[in-house]
Amino acid sequence: MIEQIYTYFSIEMIFLWLNLGVLPFWFMLLFFSQTKICKIFVTSIFPILIFASVDLYLIIEIYKNGFNFLDTFNLYLGMDELLNIFSNKSFVILFWVHFLAINLFCGCWIVRDYQKINMPKFLAFSPLIITYFIGPFGLCIYWLFRIFYSKRIDLYE
Repeated sequence: MIEQIYTYFSIEMIFLWLNLGVLPFWFMLLFFSQTKICKIFVTSIFPILIFASVDLYLIIEIYKNGFNFLDTFNLYLGMDELLNIFSNKSFVILFWVHFLAINLFCGCWIVRDYQKINMPKFLAFSPLIITYFIGPFGLCIYWLFRIFYSKRIDLYE
């Protein structure tokens, strides 16, 4: 039975579950950001713990398969080295977890921030959608909206 569960968690299945599993968090951020459930399950440490668990599982599996983690520092030596490292599916999924976690973290920050400054929800809606797809760009757009809404620039908040 444990062997069946173990074989179920292939790289492709983890990729599928990550992509489907992050959607309820974003749905709650977009449509139910004022609710207590969103505060407990989305804008708290809960999703980060899930991503960290998946990260830990993937790192253990990659290590068991004999991947040399010291070679990963070669990705800073050039584009060819980066492409070489990304030829490994396990390493790509590890970076995908980081991408999803960071974008969700940015989305949670946007929600907490627009609630703190009492910005209308519709102004943060499009930056949240853009943050889902292109994290830093959506965050930048939100920051610009925030400047025009609050009529001040906060570089340290």
